[in-house]
Amino acid sequence: MFCRSLQQSASPNFTGFRRVLGNRGAIEEGCLIVRRAIVSNQQDRILRLFIEEAKEHLDTLENGLVDLKSTMKDPESVQEMFRAAHSVKGGAAMLSLDSIKTTAHRLEDCFKVLKDGPVKQVDQTAESLFLKGVDTLKDLLARLEGPFGLRNEEGEKLVQQVMPVFAQLETHLNNLAQGKAAAPAATVGSAKAGSAPPANFVAQVMVLLKEMLELFKQKESAASRQQLGLVCDKLGKLGSGIATWQTLIKTAKAATADPKNSFKALAPLIIKEVKEAGDLVQGGKVKAIAPSKNLQLLAAAAKAKAATTAAAPKETAAATKPVALPSEPKAVVKLLLKTFNKKQLSEIAKLLIHAIKSSS
Repeated sequence: MFCRSLQQSASPNFTGFRRVLGNRGAIEEGCLIVRRAIVSNQQDRILRLFIEEAKEHLDTLENGLVDLKSTMKDPESVQEMFRAAHSVKGGAAMLSLDSIKTTAHRLEDCFKVLKDGPVKQVDQTAESLFLKGVDTLKDLLARLEGPFGLRNEEGEKLVQQVMPVFAQLETHLNNLAQGKAAAPAATVGSAKAGSAPPANFVAQVMVLLKEMLELFKQKESAASRQQLGLVCDKLGKLGSGIATWQTLIKTAKAATADPKNSFKALAPLIIKEVKEAGDLVQGGKVKAIAPSKNLQLLAAAAKAKAATTAAAPKETAAATKPVALPSEPKAVVKLLLKTFNKKQLSEIAKLLIHAIKSSS
């Protein structure tokens, strides 16, 4: 309709407009440019819509995997996770995003085993493998949303890296279905001599993470952040003798305390890292526990603010404390050297010289 209007306006009654646009070929070329611009704009809108919906589906997957053992008790929750992976696969296929489609399809296949198969109980290995698959999907979406988009070669590389994980997951799920793989015994004797956490360490961590997840769903407030801090304290007590665990939990607590950090940003990061750390404790690999760079960045601002607040009263007290100067010049010099650092002494010297010149 828009292009037909342009052609009609090029009649003899609109000779001035014809001179601007030129002949009919130029008009058609202009219409083609307009069509391309409209199509490009529509594609951008569709892509943005896909990314937003895919993020919601990722939240569904991560929330279900936080405690997959409990999720398995609710068939509707398992069905919801299957549908989430299926939706991402379908949207990616429509947009020809092959790497995202392939990853979501493999996740869908694995959730189908849980949905339709005879698997009644899962273990920590299955949860960890599922999370690795979801992490790859999240990485692909993050790159797609980035300033440079998702390049085919980097997407293919990530897919090739995660394929062995899916193969291992499928094999493990089939073994669980046939009763060949039992949930590992909760042994943490190798965690740290003389300070081993309780035998049901992972189970207790999961209980507290579920409590934390419920708090993250609440409206952000000082009270909810305080409650999150208390949950972090409980988590810290679980691994009271493990230094790396303590570092992680303290970092998480600092991040939750900063009102600038939204719950939406904190929830997936903290829950995932604490859960993985719990698995490492369970496997006696406590040295591998460390807060990620992203979590450290979220906690850094809160720590810096606390340090500034703590230092401020001392600086104020030092600044207002009266200093009695002796009458002997040499004694004054000794007192100045004892009281101030080199930088401060340099400033004092400049001020004295300026004062002497002004008074002369």
